Amino acid sequence: MRIGIDLGGTKIEGVLLDASSQVVARERVPTPAGAGYEAVLEAVGGVVDGLRRLPGGGAASIGVGIPGCIDRSSGLVKNSNSTGLIGHPLHLDLEARLGQPIRVANDANCFAVAEAQAGAAAGKAVVFGIILGTGVGGGLALEGRAHQGLHGIAGEWGHSPLQDRDPDAPEATRCYCGQAGCVETRLSGPAFEADYARLAGMERGAAEILRRVAQGDGAAAKALERYLAFYGEAVARLIHILDPDAIVLGGGMSNNPYLYERGADAIEAVLFHDRLQTPILQNQLGDSAGVFGAAWLWEGE
Repeated sequence: MRIGIDLGGTKIEGVLLDASSQVVARERVPTPAGAGYEAVLEAVGGVVDGLRRLPGGGAASIGVGIPGCIDRSSGLVKNSNSTGLIGHPLHLDLEARLGQPIRVANDANCFAVAEAQAGAAAGKAVVFGIILGTGVGGGLALEGRAHQGLHGIAGEWGHSPLQDRDPDAPEATRCYCGQAGCVETRLSGPAFEADYARLAGMERGAAEILRRVAQGDGAAAKALERYLAFYGEAVARLIHILDPDAIVLGGGMSNNPYLYERGADAIEAVLFHDRLQTPILQNQLGDSAGVFGAAWLWEGE
């Protein structure tokens, strides 16, 4: 039996899987807002306790996906957009609270693991998962297992800086990480919406902007053109370094159909190869990917 926990900014989701990875039970509770680190710790513990009380749950392994990562030298959380976790020994505190060893990984790594184990890239040896949402994240699965790297930051693709390929582009925005022009500041949903607002003089959501492309809205077409150019450069750089067997897209912007056709052309235009062969896949597990990936962090043990 396996327990997976997806610790998000607004919700904590847990799942209990049987030996065949079938769902036995799921639970979801709100992440305590403004109540502090200890309240979050207790909320996670409460979800696990509920799942462990179910038949077979008491002997289950436990994996937890979090925003950010655990600094291997200090044991403290870093690089988390849930800032209340930063600087705390979450891994050790959860082990003490739960009374057993657990595994903790970045939520994007859990996404990649899930899609490599049972999703769009099932059976692929090297899978990179890209999350294009409110922020931009990346995770890496090797042979179906999370690869976190020496510093615990493997896959942090969203914080690689891009150059501007558009002479009309605004100055690079400053990312919360301290750099300018990060992938996250170009390819997140809010970045796409802000670019359209700059061009059109009015604000619209990402889905509406994409509908306006089909309706002949020039500003929408321009915003999409710029988005695809940044996307092509960013993904091509990723392929140059990693050359994965598949790339799986998640997050709200992964529903953008242009990413799978024109986006592939944008990648190929700057790729150090005559043609793009890497499958660019839309996720199959959706919101479930993170919690399943967390449960599978013990895969192979």
